[in-house]
Amino acid sequence: MMALNITEKILHAHRVAGDFEPGSELAIRIDQTLTQDATGTMAMLQFEAMGLDRVRTDPAVSYVDHNTVQVGPENADDHRYLRTAAAHYGLVYSKPGNGICHQLHLERFAEPGKTLLGADSHTPTAGGMGMLAMGAGGLDVAVAMGGGPFYLTMPRVAQVALTGRLRPWVCAKDVILKVLERLSTKGNVGVVLEYGGPGVRSLDVPDRATITNMGAECGVTTSIFPSDARTRRFLGIVGRADAWRELQADTGARYDQVIPLDLASVEPMAAAPHSPGNVVTVASLAGMPVDQVLIGSCTNGSYRDLKMAARIFKGRRIHPSVECGVAPGSRRILTALARDGSLGDLLDAGVRLLENACGFCIGNSMSPRADAVSLRTSNRNFEGRSGTPSAQVYLVSPEIAAMAALNGKMCDPRTTDLLAPRIRLPRSLPDDDAMFLFPPPPAERAAMPVERGPSIGEPPHNEPLPENLDGEVLIKVGDRITTDHIMPAGARLKHRSNVPVYAQYVFEPVDPGFAGRAAALRDAGGHGVIVAGESYGQGSSREHAALCPMYLGVKAVVALSFERIHAANLINFGILPLTLKRPDDLETLAQGQRVRIPCLRRRLEAGEPLQLFAGDNDHETSVCCCLTDRQRDIVLAGGLLNYTVES
Repeated sequence: MMALNITEKILHAHRVAGDFEPGSELAIRIDQTLTQDATGTMAMLQFEAMGLDRVRTDPAVSYVDHNTVQVGPENADDHRYLRTAAAHYGLVYSKPGNGICHQLHLERFAEPGKTLLGADSHTPTAGGMGMLAMGAGGLDVAVAMGGGPFYLTMPRVAQVALTGRLRPWVCAKDVILKVLERLSTKGNVGVVLEYGGPGVRSLDVPDRATITNMGAECGVTTSIFPSDARTRRFLGIVGRADAWRELQADTGARYDQVIPLDLASVEPMAAAPHSPGNVVTVASLAGMPVDQVLIGSCTNGSYRDLKMAARIFKGRRIHPSVECGVAPGSRRILTALARDGSLGDLLDAGVRLLENACGFCIGNSMSPRADAVSLRTSNRNFEGRSGTPSAQVYLVSPEIAAMAALNGKMCDPRTTDLLAPRIRLPRSLPDDDAMFLFPPPPAERAAMPVERGPSIGEPPHNEPLPENLDGEVLIKVGDRITTDHIMPAGARLKHRSNVPVYAQYVFEPVDPGFAGRAAALRDAGGHGVIVAGESYGQGSSREHAALCPMYLGVKAVVALSFERIHAANLINFGILPLTLKRPDDLETLAQGQRVRIPCLRRRLEAGEPLQLFAGDNDHETSVCCCLTDRQRDIVLAGGLLNYTVES
């Protein structure tokens, strides 16, 4: 048998249908699923709409970590719905305050060699444990929860070949920022980053999880590390030693690309506003005044990360001009910090203790003042994501964040007399299942009611694809439009369970008039079209960025290129992702133009090329509709929900 890399081994073991030819569609079995409240409420509603009686992945976990701060009843209503639905259908439920889904899953459920599908783009965090863990839209996860396969394009596998060891004051966050500097945030669709080489042995699982977590910002399918002695040690620390299995690439395994990286050459790095790919050295920012420092998130909320901050803060005080907060990734970590005295060191330094939740990362709390410089250890710094449109957000490691909090300015610690603390993982982390609710026995579930608050609506249904598309360009946007641009998070996210309300805010950060124009066109019987540049749909797996435009009557998005998860979400909701065959044609398309695609349904069914006609002179534009047969049938049906119910 041919030598296989780690990715190929897991795909072979989980294959349901399809072949392993590059670019072909592959269906795989999913072992575990996770959702969080911002995406999981709609995923659960869609699961119910399919008429399924129970979940079939083991486990399926419903985490509440995004909207834990209640302003009005909407979030609490969602939490009650998720809790009662979990009990009825057999999910594990993680209560608000328990922690962030990715940190909790790594501690409690992740297993080497298994597959995980999560309704969150940072699900690849579990790749640090040797899982093939991928983010997807909530509807794809709902199907997997019901036992259906997950479809993906057979990925190209690139090895990041690590050598050497990290020097003092350099950590895993700097490694992934270095990878982002090399690969950027676009052009990596359909790639898995598989880490290997002798340098892997120097990284603990929390280090690896930081790297795989933020690998999502490269736009790759996922990232994965081997399962080795470091993995076995971490599983022992969290009390799950029996879940360990060794998983390594075979000798002679082939890769589509090899990216060498000497860990000893990495220096402290930062992502400058307003993109995780805008990477610079910390040395180049030295002396820049800092107003706010926030440490935590699913990227850097581990025991190692917060212990590092506590060691740097010990016996010192936060600079008077700096607001500093710390959000542990889980209750388990918070308890460990409390027991070993680290929490006292943080509080004595003047740190604000924040909830074990996503919080500041998604902009639902801790928004900085106008024009502030905010250093954060999270994974995204999109413009306005912090809740303050004029803020300048930099992404850094816990080490750099803590040093800036002490000094009131950006500081390269290698130029100071302070020795870099050495952090060792403890022998064990405290057991803490107090805020996990495990499902009752199957015989008891049917009698348990699912409770819905008044803000929870039904998933909107789409109509089958029309024979002809006839409408207008509702908006034309540029490159690297994120799901935050399309569907704002922060305070707006509380409407996620009520699509007619949430849809009022589509493209609000870019064009507040979009929703009104789209609804008027829809009500007049016209079809909406969105035009965009490269890498449309970066960022979150938030399927509302496709669901809400669908509700407003959008039938197609014409772009130079799409990001993987968002393209899948568009298809799942019956919206055509069309790419321009000639990039120059982008200049001929403008907001307000009439657009037509005649014989759309017939041509799509026959696999014939599509022609888009735009403007008063019917300028002809060639577009590519690159769908598999299955995806074509989903779009023709009006989306995956219709397709699944009909099947």
